[in-house]
Amino acid sequence: MKQPASAPPSPKLPVSLAANPKLSSWLKFSVQGQVTVSPGKVEIGQGIVTALAQIAADELDVDISRVQMARASTACSPNEGVTSGSLSVQQSGRAVRHACAEARQIFLQLASERLGVDVAALGIEDGTISGPGNVTTSYWELAEEVSLDRDATPDVKPKPATRRALAGNSVQRIDIPDKVFAKARFIHDWALPKMLHGRVLRPENARAKLTGLKDDSVRTMTGFVAVVRDGSFSGVICETEHGAETALQALRKGASWSDGDTLPDESDLATFLKAQPSETTVIDKRTAPTPGASKRTIRRQYTRPYIAHASIAPSCAMAQWNGDRVHVWTHSQGVYLLRTDLALVLRLPAENITVEHLEGAGCYGHNAADDVALDAVLLAKAADGRPVRVQWSRQGEMSDAPFGAAMAMEIEADLDAGDEIIDWRHSIWSNGHAARPGRAVQPALLAGFELENPFPRMISTNPPQTNGGGGDRNAVPLYDFPSWQIESHRLTTMPIRTSALRTLGAQGNVFAIESFLDEIAAERGEDPVAFRLRHLRDERAKDVIRAAAKRAGWKPEKQPGIGYGIAFARYKNTGAYCAVVAEIEGDEDIRVRKLTLAVDVGEAINPDGVINQIEGGAIQATSWVSKERVRFDRQRVISVNWTEYPILRFSEVPEVEVELIQRPEIDPVGAGEAAHGPVTAAIANAVFDALGVRVRHLPITRDSIIAAMEQAS
Repeated sequence: MKQPASAPPSPKLPVSLAANPKLSSWLKFSVQGQVTVSPGKVEIGQGIVTALAQIAADELDVDISRVQMARASTACSPNEGVTSGSLSVQQSGRAVRHACAEARQIFLQLASERLGVDVAALGIEDGTISGPGNVTTSYWELAEEVSLDRDATPDVKPKPATRRALAGNSVQRIDIPDKVFAKARFIHDWALPKMLHGRVLRPENARAKLTGLKDDSVRTMTGFVAVVRDGSFSGVICETEHGAETALQALRKGASWSDGDTLPDESDLATFLKAQPSETTVIDKRTAPTPGASKRTIRRQYTRPYIAHASIAPSCAMAQWNGDRVHVWTHSQGVYLLRTDLALVLRLPAENITVEHLEGAGCYGHNAADDVALDAVLLAKAADGRPVRVQWSRQGEMSDAPFGAAMAMEIEADLDAGDEIIDWRHSIWSNGHAARPGRAVQPALLAGFELENPFPRMISTNPPQTNGGGGDRNAVPLYDFPSWQIESHRLTTMPIRTSALRTLGAQGNVFAIESFLDEIAAERGEDPVAFRLRHLRDERAKDVIRAAAKRAGWKPEKQPGIGYGIAFARYKNTGAYCAVVAEIEGDEDIRVRKLTLAVDVGEAINPDGVINQIEGGAIQATSWVSKERVRFDRQRVISVNWTEYPILRFSEVPEVEVELIQRPEIDPVGAGEAAHGPVTAAIANAVFDALGVRVRHLPITRDSIIAAMEQAS
């Protein structure tokens, strides 16, 4: 008997819209001919305000110049959590598209009733609604009669990709003119009326406690307003920024501290990481139906150091109290999550706190933007209602902000008689990669740990694999191996503060996996491109590898001192596909000459924006691979300036080519973190190709190459 066909699944709202279903929280139409779009995600340089404006303009049939993008604020924006994980277009974009599609339908229905014309006979051009007989109205004429104070419904269908006019086109970014012409777009350039300036005193030694403070000399300074102390938290407020800096130096001279905590041995992080108490989790396990016979086992260990955010501008925030209410301006990635932690520290209802986003100059994850916001709030409480601006120093930014976690990755592979992989084991030792505000019962803000009655220091955790994972991100192979076991060992101690840095554990894991694959391919004498393609089933994965290899002319004729390497990953195994061919020159030092990348993000809303993100990620990864490492002795972080923590210079930036594979029929995913892992591994593989030495410990410097040569000899 023939079984009845199953019913199609019921339509569902996009995740961000389901969490914030009121259409009025996303869209507002004005009689002046503008539509305001209010996403909960924030602009941190990735270009999402432009991409979201394109989506809205497409769905509403208006010129993009009519779309005004509102900054995220807890006073009025939908709560979309945190802007991270390359999810802005994927989550916020879908929500904006659906909300605009439903608003368009609502306006068309009212226009149909007003004009006496069937909805199907109406069209919209730049907000003007017209029908047969030259009857017209517009969004703007109907704006005051349409209420969007209603919940979104799931059965609305946005336009198909074939009917979108702006998506897929490289629209000029709408945030760039302000930045080019020096308008106050960055928080560092803002000034509020009667604004004061604050600075916070912190120890040089890790977690030292403030045991004494002599502030007599500070109180007599010109422009002095207040000294604030609560336990080990201390700061100064002055009329001018220069005055605050001068007062802080005087305050430092009058401070005495305890010894602080002991830090690990920087020269042997792998041993430290593997010796610490940890929480062990089996991330994934696959068992072969018919186990093969193992003839030999290869085991390799790879490491990456602690990495700093190294934002070009130090973190900055402003705060102003009005009675028992406080307004905060910040470049935090999650205004609602920050508000949650501020409420915990201040013991205030969350509704008494407004957190408003302003752009910061550099953001690659959980930097000090949230910490400096609490600093500003605590100082502003002593300012008699005047706003207080607090900016961290370069030294503070490089020593006190959370770091990306150091990692040790050990991979074993059992090979059969034909040197084919029959079993794969991957273990990671690392601190957790997430300690953002607003996600725990205790706050995760630095000043909260320093108060007289301190909150316990948070030990970083890892997001679940369903959200992409943390230290284990990208640790599960995309390659078709018969069996594997992936284990994560998350440290339950944290002498060095870690949290989210761009890619979380993906950079380390992709570096390890793609380096190890290259080692096996080299032992087999098999071309690394062919080796990868042979172990992949996903055609999109194969397409980016082929595209990168073709564009780079894989493999160019061998030249002395020149090396070529390839690597591939799909970010979080669910996001953007990216393959990279690196060309390096190895002489007295390593120089990356060229990176050729192919990327597939599904529908690329703004192709130029996607390419910008891939280029930026590739250049940052080159800096990580070739230079970046947090330095510390047993008492304190010592890489507190650009000399001790060098980043890639303009003269060292490689040529970058990006080939974008457009798939308008597939929902878009983010591009911001797709390149880092593949670029890291491709450079490492190119070093081996050039010099015949395998460097398994980042960064790849002259010293690390010499050490690898000595170990191999």
